[in-house]
Amino acid sequence: MSWWETLRTGAAAIRARRMRSVLTVLGIVIGISSVILTVGLGQGAQQQVKDQIDALGSNLLIVSPGSSTDSSGMRGGFGSASTLTLADAAAIGDGTAAPDVAAVAPTTSTMLSLVNGETNWTSTVVGTTTAWPDVRTRVLGSGRFFSEAEVAEAAPVAVLGPDTASELFGGQDPTGGTVTVGGATVTVIGVLEASGASASGTSEDDLVVLPIGTAKAITGATDDSVSTIYVEAAGEGTLSAAYQEVEAMLLTRHGVAASDADFSISTQESLVATANETNRTMTVLLAGVAGISLLVGGIGVMNIMLVSVTERIREIGLRKALGATPAVIRRQFLVEASLLGLSGGVLGVLIGVVGAQVLPGLIDQPVSLSALATLAALGTALALGVGFGVYPASRAARLTPIDALRSE
Repeated sequence: MSWWETLRTGAAAIRARRMRSVLTVLGIVIGISSVILTVGLGQGAQQQVKDQIDALGSNLLIVSPGSSTDSSGMRGGFGSASTLTLADAAAIGDGTAAPDVAAVAPTTSTMLSLVNGETNWTSTVVGTTTAWPDVRTRVLGSGRFFSEAEVAEAAPVAVLGPDTASELFGGQDPTGGTVTVGGATVTVIGVLEASGASASGTSEDDLVVLPIGTAKAITGATDDSVSTIYVEAAGEGTLSAAYQEVEAMLLTRHGVAASDADFSISTQESLVATANETNRTMTVLLAGVAGISLLVGGIGVMNIMLVSVTERIREIGLRKALGATPAVIRRQFLVEASLLGLSGGVLGVLIGVVGAQVLPGLIDQPVSLSALATLAALGTALALGVGFGVYPASRAARLTPIDALRSE
């Protein structure tokens, strides 16, 4: 019997038992589509995290203060002390001790109430320098950023995030208007474009950016401490070198050993790695659940093929009596099992592709389809059909013609 004849006969046998075949294929369809969507959700989440973190700034080092200890001996978390200063930021940006640093933006940050006429809103108030837009890769949607002179004079000017501008001014352009920030009136000179990023659970589009001296005057701060120093490396290849230079400089300036450092430095890579590791773990867990569905589907294929062998004993006997070899009988049943597995794989892939187009609109989560994962899913479906069809096919091949014909 030729391969074409074997395929035609196998397809005819499947069509003859349509309902049972459909129910058998359904298990594989569910498993394959679940695997594709699970992997797609995991990859989509990883890409989303990477895009959001990249939006916080390219080649970025984030220097945070160390922890503080109160009079009762209770220690706060990292960032609770005031160990970083404007002088530290100036030394990092000097270029002498840290040649791989391109720009530095020291910042102070606090939550304050904002008022515009009858409208009020609470937002993050950031005090910084003119380097902030470049270091944080932020672009102005309208107006301008404050100048070096305005920073030096602690001028009462502000740049709003798009979400903040929308809350305070509705759909109107706030440029040229005034906002009361913590009781002080400032003039809005610009509005940032939306970044869509978030950090520490706070939207990067809901903020007010002021000259650092203006922010300190509003909050009543009299020292030169800062809450964070953002450092931009000269390039991706120099990020590690910039990290080491900044760390060595701050250890020297603060007169502490590395084991007693009163500051911490984090990079975008470490944030991406941590987030992706979490997403990867969840993807593996969900893919494991989907894999169980595939296993159930494979057992269903074996079950229907065993039933098929039992029902077709007379047919097998006749084929053998007419000269069919055990290899031909084995191939016949393996082809049927393979067709069932492949049919489930193709339908599962189609459902997975459709789901990848529909799900993002329903759950607000991107789904990234992988060609490799799709091909692997098809291969797995075919392998399931073959793997779980081996035993039934071998059982059919072992039947002797006389026993098969005598069974009925």
